Amino acid sequence: MAGYCCGMTTNPIQLQKFLGDVDYPTDKETIVEHARRNGADDEVLRALEGLPADRFNSPQDVDQALGGS
Repeated sequence: MAGYCCGMTTNPIQLQKFLGDVDYPTDKETIVEHARRNGADDEVLRALEGLPADRFNSPQDVDQALGGS
């Protein structure tokens, strides 16, 4: 199911394409940098930069913070 954050619809599969090489736990800055390096577009980067949490223990934490299930 898609989630919503900051006016963005996220696709968990696409999100993992951008974040697949992240080692958890990690911080928001690292997540944004990995997404940028892996070709995330501006909409995805803005959503990640707007995440309400600063620390994530798993990819599921990121998805949930973006409003996913």
